[in-house]
Amino acid sequence: MKAFDLTGKVAVVTGGNGGIGLGMALGLAEAGATVVVAARDEAKSADAVKAIEAEGGRVMAVAVDVAEEASVNAMMQRVVDDHGRVDILVNNAGTIARGLPHELSEADFKRVLDVNLTSTFLCAKAAHPHMKAVGGGKVINNGSMMSIFGAPYTAAYGASKGGVVQLTRSQAVAWAADNIQVNVILPGWVDTEMTRGAREYNPALHDRVVQRTPQARWGVPDDFRGVAVFLASPASDFLTGTAIPVDGGFSVSG
Repeated sequence: MKAFDLTGKVAVVTGGNGGIGLGMALGLAEAGATVVVAARDEAKSADAVKAIEAEGGRVMAVAVDVAEEASVNAMMQRVVDDHGRVDILVNNAGTIARGLPHELSEADFKRVLDVNLTSTFLCAKAAHPHMKAVGGGKVINNGSMMSIFGAPYTAAYGASKGGVVQLTRSQAVAWAADNIQVNVILPGWVDTEMTRGAREYNPALHDRVVQRTPQARWGVPDDFRGVAVFLASPASDFLTGTAIPVDGGFSVSG
């Protein structure tokens, strides 16, 4: 379907070498985009490249520290040098520090904000002029349902993701005149390396999530292929500044 066709588009996916990021990268590649996996772990990125190529996708990997402006700018310039354009940016890179608010160190709090929130600002800022140069673009930020709910052990994570939601709204309003749509997804409980750590931290979590989720299961990275393609494609041209839960109904369940 033409409305969802990404042929000829170039998509940068930060943290695209695993979890939700890889799921979205696979979806974008399947829809025809050339995908750039931008992440710090080069060995993990190489595995992601193989996985995308195995499905017939066009892909390359670029090493980047998303919390450092110089590294982000160099990564974005590398993409433009190699592919001539940037059309789609998925700000997916993230981290977490678990602990009650009074237990978190200042260093841990700042690290989570830098990786989750500051990186979203830096990567979008770096992509903006390149998107404007080609007549528009799509920015997909990765938030969290923790921007809706409070949880005792995710204070830094929740604060960073709440910031991502508000930053998304500001970017959407600021860049509408440049034909750049900016939206944020709010993943629920998804089976990833990060949430496996949460289940080790709280063994009762798995059953509680399944019981509350109307679809009675945890999400998987493949569940994010479709929403990534929708938000990256012409099908969402009149959608901007919106936060979309992708959570199996968890956030609307009593």
